[in-house]
Amino acid sequence: MNDNRAAVDNSSSLFDTLFGEYTTEQRNQASSDIDTKTSLEIAAIINNEDKKVPCAVEKILPEIAALVDDIVDAFNNNGRLVYIGAGTSGRLGVLDASECPPTYGVSPAMVQGIIAGGYEALTRSIESAEDRTEEGVVDLKKIHFGSQDVLVGITASGSAPYVLGALEYAAGIGAVTASISCNVNSKTFALVKHRLCVNVGPEVVAGSTRMKSGTAQKLILNMLTTASMIRLGKTYKNLMVDLQPVNRKLEIRSIRLIQELTGCSRNEAERSFAMSERKPKVAIVMILLGVERDRAEQLLAEVNGHISRLTPS
Repeated sequence: MNDNRAAVDNSSSLFDTLFGEYTTEQRNQASSDIDTKTSLEIAAIINNEDKKVPCAVEKILPEIAALVDDIVDAFNNNGRLVYIGAGTSGRLGVLDASECPPTYGVSPAMVQGIIAGGYEALTRSIESAEDRTEEGVVDLKKIHFGSQDVLVGITASGSAPYVLGALEYAAGIGAVTASISCNVNSKTFALVKHRLCVNVGPEVVAGSTRMKSGTAQKLILNMLTTASMIRLGKTYKNLMVDLQPVNRKLEIRSIRLIQELTGCSRNEAERSFAMSERKPKVAIVMILLGVERDRAEQLLAEVNGHISRLTPS
């Protein structure tokens, strides 16, 4: 009887927390009668709410920048960036991580995304997976997560036990930790160094955090990896010179950016691309400095891959 009463009390406490304190569970007055609207009116309501997201992200740019600095430091010391989340949040982390290798030519191990429920949860909702506190720790240990790595927990409400368990473990071994949450009262904030609280307000459909909350998370993840890769010299100007030309489209893009950044002819760009062993960054330095591949690679190594440190701005 006492156990049952305790279970009821815990359930009641969770209910009160979710529907009393969490912004993501509140009703949005702007969409209170959305079920009576036309398709155009519904789209307009959603669009007006979405406009608020970049402004909310703007308010935490200093916190984002501080996390980027720690991520860059980790990368420079053979550490990794690991995202962990459940549901939409987890999928967004996996998506951002998966796009880093082809865009910036980095190892798939450098940025990793972990989702509660594993790869099956990427295409099918496994809602119960986020309740397994110990599984977050298990999944970190599977990838040999260590103190040199950075862990970013992604949870709109900030209450997913799977993420909380992982963050507590990571902090306990001395790793840099951060969380992205849309609630001021996020439980994650007590466990992390970097608190990225992006308050986007109530969702158009109450509790549907794949909407504004998900959009905010995606914008922040874009900033974290893009800014970090830029800091590592993975771009020259605003072009992705370390991309991996794994298909015909990316081969053409590589040749075009070689031309654009050096002013050479297409024939010279194609020749240098081939001589550089299909490495756009190396080909660019070869042309700009008039050196052979080995020398271009040596020079890039000396400046940690930053072409801008080898050439006039």
